[in-house]
Amino acid sequence: MASLTVRKLDEVVKDGLRLRAARHGRSVEDEVRSILREAAAEPEPGRAPDERPQNPAPTARQAPAAPRRTAPMPGGGGRVLLIIGAGIAAYKSLDLIRRLRERGAHVRCVLTRAAHHFVTPLSVGALADEPCHTDLFDPRSEFDVGHIRLARDCDLIVVAPATADLMAKIANGHADDLATAVLLATDRPVLLAPAMNPMMWLNVATRRNVARLLQDGRHLIGPNRGEMAEAGEAGVGRMAEPLEIADAAQALLRPKSAGVLAGTRVLITAGPTHEPIDPVRYIANRSSGKQGFAIAAAVAAAGAEVTLVSGPVGLPDPEGVKVRRVETAADMMASVEAALPADVAIFAAAVADWRVAAAGDQKLKKTGEAPPSLPLVENPDILATVSRMEERRPPLVIGFAAETEHVIAHAKAKLARKRCDWILANDVSPESGVMGGDLNTIHLIRDDAVESWPRMSKDEVAETLVARIAAWRESRTT
Repeated sequence: MASLTVRKLDEVVKDGLRLRAARHGRSVEDEVRSILREAAAEPEPGRAPDERPQNPAPTARQAPAAPRRTAPMPGGGGRVLLIIGAGIAAYKSLDLIRRLRERGAHVRCVLTRAAHHFVTPLSVGALADEPCHTDLFDPRSEFDVGHIRLARDCDLIVVAPATADLMAKIANGHADDLATAVLLATDRPVLLAPAMNPMMWLNVATRRNVARLLQDGRHLIGPNRGEMAEAGEAGVGRMAEPLEIADAAQALLRPKSAGVLAGTRVLITAGPTHEPIDPVRYIANRSSGKQGFAIAAAVAAAGAEVTLVSGPVGLPDPEGVKVRRVETAADMMASVEAALPADVAIFAAAVADWRVAAAGDQKLKKTGEAPPSLPLVENPDILATVSRMEERRPPLVIGFAAETEHVIAHAKAKLARKRCDWILANDVSPESGVMGGDLNTIHLIRDDAVESWPRMSKDEVAETLVARIAAWRESRTT
């Protein structure tokens, strides 16, 4: 039998062979052998040995001219269009394709022109099992207005990495290449995974663009803190990891159920506050914000419209929650008032009771004499203020009582003093491990009853609280 020299095939056929070989994890030579074996195999039952199928599969030369329509994958993975921007983090997009497909998603990819310097259309297409789209003026697809088809024939668009330049174009409605034209033409959810140098992320122009994108309903995941590609550079700007992005995409693709709290507006506070002593030092406490963030996530998952006002914590924004980050008790009070009206308010933040009457403009220095005097003044009492409102008071106001002794007795006194509706009391003494930990033991205090919950995770506490709020809501409508 004559030997076949792959080098003598034309480039179109060779590209098709390479793509098929990469898809099956074989060398090109092994792929050719596999094709020959398939061609020499026994004919299908009922077909003569020399009979050819009426509709043979297209060769690489006969690739479809327009993007083909795809149905959601079995298992509800959805159809994802991944737009890969031009940054060193683009190499992570290859792993992201795998992670999305592991979750049952059908992935199609668009590569910006500059992204070719970091990853190739061949590697992207091989992993996605789909041709990679790169050109707005591709004659094979644009006869059918292919960029509109890409924009509509998906359930979610993920942009990873989303560079500063690409985010600026999206925020300002540019459409000068395939990626931006698709993004301007889509009515599907868009998830952005920013990746850039920390100084670029903090630049006022980028902050303005991010605010515009969030206002336009775009979703963001990351960026994370860490080392940059540039030597000696570190900070916030690393693209979120592929697993994080895939999880966020999966959450956006998940069918939205009505939920037991659908139609309910919920305001939540979380974390500590930092009260400045001088530009360097501040008064704070050990609150991690974990319980408040867990409640916000559970309430949002139950269908509520959630605003979370958080003090300084290192936790990511819960999915589907509007987050306002503040520093001081006065800032938190202002943000809470701006977020009203609400149907339910849950005050889980550990707000500092006092602040320095006059914080120093410069760092206080040791002089070898007596320590400086730091007169304290009381901070606004957010829980009591909202509980006593006449016009905009939420129908259900829930406070927290973090105690180190006589937990239930002190919580009952706080319920009466603050005039809220419920108090969630817990023991935060050092031996309890609650502050900064993942477990909690809660006593739900109401005017007529005390309900003690077993020790459970903070996520489970949040789910239990959602069930109690849902029951309260149901009792008001019956």
